[in-house]
Amino acid sequence: MSDRGSDDDRVSDEADRSAGNRTGQVDEDGADSRADSSAGDRAERTDGEQNAASEGRGENSADDRAVRADDARDSADDDRSDRRSAATDDRADDDRGARGRSADDRRGGYDRDDDSRSAGYDREDRRRGGEGARTTGGRPTDRRNARPDEPDLPEDVQASDLDPAVRRDLLSLDKNNAETVARHMVMAVELLEDDPRLALAHARAARQRAGRIAVVRETAGVVAYHAEEWAEALSELRTARRMSGGSGLLAVMADCERGLGRPERAIELGRSEEAQRLSGDEATELRIVVAGARMDLGQFDQAVVTLQTPDLDPARTGSAAARLFYAYADALVAAGRTEDGLQWFLNAAAADEDGETDAEERAAELTGGA
Repeated sequence: MSDRGSDDDRVSDEADRSAGNRTGQVDEDGADSRADSSAGDRAERTDGEQNAASEGRGENSADDRAVRADDARDSADDDRSDRRSAATDDRADDDRGARGRSADDRRGGYDRDDDSRSAGYDREDRRRGGEGARTTGGRPTDRRNARPDEPDLPEDVQASDLDPAVRRDLLSLDKNNAETVARHMVMAVELLEDDPRLALAHARAARQRAGRIAVVRETAGVVAYHAEEWAEALSELRTARRMSGGSGLLAVMADCERGLGRPERAIELGRSEEAQRLSGDEATELRIVVAGARMDLGQFDQAVVTLQTPDLDPARTGSAAARLFYAYADALVAAGRTEDGLQWFLNAAAADEDGETDAEERAAELTGGA
């Protein structure tokens, strides 16, 4: 009996110890599980905060990234085109060497004095670019305050001064930002002729605030063209064309290529599919630029042929006709056909009702002032 009691006691003691061990293990596992869960919660909260901060930074810099990305694409396009045309450029250098083109002598170039339409203000086929409006507490806020490099805006310049069609393209902006962008665009247009450098500063300010809206980039390109910032103008106009489609402002883009000393590229644009779809004054302007590019290369006879279209009708009048007649006369004189050139300078003077060209002076030069 005594031995069995002792065995029973040992069994009981071992059972107790085993149960205790299991209990301790359960407690430890529970603690580990709770610790893992707490750590996971903290990690999730941290990740969420980091993601939220990242998203906030992304919203505030989205336009700048868009501008930089567009510039990078344009730079890559130029690099590829440079490699393709390097051999042609080398052959043309000797011909072009003595013919530097100054700002005041861009015969055959695009008409920068008649660019209200070129800024896109009367184009009906623009597509609305987009920046989503952001609000805080139900109230619209301007996500971008005035920057140190932005030119001052006169108090009397209002967003309502901008063409309604352009203002509609700004509706996707925050209300306050849209108003500031519109005022900068108004100033860019008003200063275009008298102070193109200041006009460009306003256009750049609008672009920095609304870089994903096609009409803003288009306007920046046209203003840069007037300021003779050829590379910047070309980049902005390419971007605007990618954003909105269409073949508008090809003449301006081609003349930018001339300004950069790349007349071959201007000629290539004149041969493009987009160029074939142009009509009316837009087609005429591109022909004038391409003819100018031919003259840059010393190809005077080809320049004459480029301009020979049914639009060469001496009975026509107006700005477009005067510019076409003038460019044709200039090409004829360069090709050695002075008498024909004189006649077309006289035709240009008769068509130039607003005195935009110096056709009369050129005619007087050819006749010795008689």
